[in-house]
Amino acid sequence: MAKEKTVGGIVRDLLSIGRVHIVAIGALGTFTFGYLFTGKQLFGLALISGLDWFLVNWLNRVVDLKEDTVNQIRGTDLVGKNPRAFAIFGFTVLGASFVALHIFFPQITTLRAAYHALGLSYNYPFLPGKKRIKELYFWKNTASATGFLITVFGYPLASSGGTFPPGITWATVVIAGLFFFAFELSYEVIYDLRDAPGDAAANVRTYPVVHGEQGAVRIIDTLIFASMAVLAVGYALNAVPWRLFIMIAAPLLQLGVYKRSLRRGITSATCIGLTWLGAGLLFTYHLWIAFRLPGAGL
Repeated sequence: MAKEKTVGGIVRDLLSIGRVHIVAIGALGTFTFGYLFTGKQLFGLALISGLDWFLVNWLNRVVDLKEDTVNQIRGTDLVGKNPRAFAIFGFTVLGASFVALHIFFPQITTLRAAYHALGLSYNYPFLPGKKRIKELYFWKNTASATGFLITVFGYPLASSGGTFPPGITWATVVIAGLFFFAFELSYEVIYDLRDAPGDAAANVRTYPVVHGEQGAVRIIDTLIFASMAVLAVGYALNAVPWRLFIMIAAPLLQLGVYKRSLRRGITSATCIGLTWLGAGLLFTYHLWIAFRLPGAGL
């Protein structure tokens, strides 16, 4: 029994190191917006998006040992025992994936290169002054949200050939992008609330570190309401169909859950739970469409 618990603990550590919850939201996000923008179920692109988020997060855990130790993030001790091995594995899979996937999905190779260049600059000190994007105020969160736009929006659009299903135009894409960007940023700042002690120790200037908890909360609230306002205006202008407007439920639910958690303190369980809630909503969205429930085709 003890051996099984040890093996189970290692598996859970590895899932935490790969941030499987973020992998899930990245893959489901690509699948969902890919369906909206192309009318097709792009399973292959969803898997690639999940792989790319796994790799960026895997390498992030290698370089974030200091702040993850302070924040007591699961799996940090395992990475700390042999960070070189974890880095070699990540870079090997990354290199092999570029060769293999270019054969089958050449249309997204340039986007993948841009995404991973952004991810490497986020994680490693490639900027002037040996800075990482992660250490830069404002740009840290903006870079992460941009990464989601590249994978969730860019991958499907690159494969669409410039044609959209009924009810979708470039105006729809722009409005959806603004909605998603603001909503995703709100996630980022909630995670930063959890990580504030470790980020302060590592000189990572997040909104909670610079402005304190109350300042960060005001930023989160503004981003959530902005994301909902964008969708509402787009729907009112007939630029957003009902099947996209219904996503306004996601920030509403997040607002309620995070406000309740804020009273007890934002923890890893809070952040992971919010991410799985988002993944669950996306999965439910596809069940709604699959079963052709009322409004699914509007």
